[in-house]
Amino acid sequence: MKTFKFIFLLIGVSLMGCSDLEEKPIGILAPDGFFQTTKDIQTAVEGAKTHAINEKFWGRKLSIALMLRSDMVNLQSDQTRRVEHDMLTTLTDNGMISEFWLKTYQGIAAANLAIEGAAQVDVADDLKNPIVAQAYFIRAFYYFHLVRQFGAIPYLDANVTDAEAGGSIGRTPAAEVYANIIKDLEFAKTWLPPTQPSAGIPSKAAASSYLSLVYLTMAGTSDKAMFQKAYDEAVEVITTPEYGLDLDSNFQNLFNANVIDGSPEPIFALDYNNVEASDNAYDQVAPMTGIRGDDRNSGGGWSVAVPTEAVYASFDQADYRTRVSFEEEANIGGTFVTYENFTISGHVHARNTPYIAKYTRYPGPFARGSGRATSHNYSMIRFAEVLLIAAEAGVEIGQTGPALSYLNRVRTRARLGGAYKTGADVEMTFAPSAVPADLTSITVTDVLEERRIELAFEGKRWYDIARRRLGDAGNGDVFGAGGYEGAKPDFDENDYLMPLPGDELDRNPNLQPNNPGYN
Repeated sequence: MKTFKFIFLLIGVSLMGCSDLEEKPIGILAPDGFFQTTKDIQTAVEGAKTHAINEKFWGRKLSIALMLRSDMVNLQSDQTRRVEHDMLTTLTDNGMISEFWLKTYQGIAAANLAIEGAAQVDVADDLKNPIVAQAYFIRAFYYFHLVRQFGAIPYLDANVTDAEAGGSIGRTPAAEVYANIIKDLEFAKTWLPPTQPSAGIPSKAAASSYLSLVYLTMAGTSDKAMFQKAYDEAVEVITTPEYGLDLDSNFQNLFNANVIDGSPEPIFALDYNNVEASDNAYDQVAPMTGIRGDDRNSGGGWSVAVPTEAVYASFDQADYRTRVSFEEEANIGGTFVTYENFTISGHVHARNTPYIAKYTRYPGPFARGSGRATSHNYSMIRFAEVLLIAAEAGVEIGQTGPALSYLNRVRTRARLGGAYKTGADVEMTFAPSAVPADLTSITVTDVLEERRIELAFEGKRWYDIARRRLGDAGNGDVFGAGGYEGAKPDFDENDYLMPLPGDELDRNPNLQPNNPGYN
């Protein structure tokens, strides 16, 4: 008898208000009978969003995998599944992949549940569609991550209810998945309000911003029609005053859980709330990137994902973003040290190099030691990225004047400097600087470099490498001997996609064959 593994949803509700999510199991919500009012639809939508904050998704597994697969972070751990991501030798039984694969599909199933249930609520479209549109947005958000990681995947826009149907699911071509993502985002853009009380709630601005990023991704290296769509959509976001978006005047504010709620820059964020929720629904990014033995955050970091010396050296010391992005000093066991002596902790994984600072300085209140279960708002897309999408797409379609203007807006903000706190818990002010100076001409390479600096360690770099094929010798060779991490000798074209989890293929032969290069 053939057995099938089913995903049973744990639908979360928000106990902390509409922006801070807490995943709390309340059982299985069936569309029949539960959905009576628009409030019931919103409850299901909140459940769909909470899967994204889980440790198996952005709380650790996916966010850290994206860092390790890029060219900016070295692995200080010897855990096999992390080594595979860092060296791009990922196997089909990699536990990080199987965990965020399952969690992502749980989020999709929850979004489908909200959409299906909404059909049973007998109210006018103008009352329920702005809520249902949140579910369409979050479904697109999950699928966008999946298709970029795996290519052709099972695409489900309704929940599977029986074993026979579950055993016949196949893979949907990537182009069709992208078409469905666009359709969902267009529905969301039509029905969502221009703004929301929190960046943790999808808005029309968020849907439009993601459309621009989807088009940019689909453009690859040469599709002018897609670059045009990306440009038009990004410019619409930039020039629509109702969205109320702007660059934050202080770059550090974007990584300060205590003030980011008031920032005009985040467009869509995963908003944590200082709760160690069940099922690991909290974040662990701060300890994964933090300094071993650091006196802060009740236990310091675990020294897992650490920038290389070459990455640090590639940042201009006169650029304020260097101060915000890197931790160069700390108090370790009561002793002040600079990064040349971080190994004073005596731990085998400690490293004498600057660490990532974006997630350890201002975590806000946190529920577990070592800076776990923080109050961080992780920006999934922010206004600076939309400016850089417009810049990159603009160069590709010949709009170099506006493209240069958009890129220089990002550099202008960096020159403002601002207040920040060092790793030794000392409040500092970085004075306005002439660096980075405005560019006077612009190329795609300029934009990609600006993205690398501006969005460093935010889970963006790997996706840029993959869509632009920067691992290829003719496009940058970022994994060659001259790369920031040195040579990754096993990298080849197949590594732009990850393998589908082996246990999924064992359960359902219709998903085979795996991606090229994987058994």
